Amino acid sequence: MPTLSDITSDFAVLDDWEDRYRYLIELGRSLPPLPEELRTDANKVRGCASQVWLATDSKTVDGKRVFTFVADSDAHIVRGLVAILHAVYEGRPLEEAITLDPDPIFARFGLREHLTPQRSNGLASMVARVRADAMAMNAQNASAD
Repeated sequence: MPTLSDITSDFAVLDDWEDRYRYLIELGRSLPPLPEELRTDANKVRGCASQVWLATDSKTVDGKRVFTFVADSDAHIVRGLVAILHAVYEGRPLEEAITLDPDPIFARFGLREHLTPQRSNGLASMVARVRADAMAMNAQNASAD
């Protein structure tokens, strides 16, 4: 999976939005396959025109709980957006995943002005789901301590 730094560098050299769309599709192809058992109604992201499944978890790394997820979509460009979200959120401490504002990253890539309103709403729904799940995991970990 490409890192956020890799994606930022690649977007910087792509001037044409047709090239950027092709790159988004390529990013989506880099996602590992989502196991069938995770394609459940509970993992479906509401508010997306395309089907998106997002299965979140947390794990302990160096004594801190970090956010992790796997996801997939039935739409090629949306899979690319999922890959960007993965680069933004994967491995972040839970507290950071809750408060992180990805909008400056999306703005740097020019995503907001080049996505259809439905895809923009879907992206916002995916971010909201990531934050809500991270918040729930963080609360669960705090109550377990």
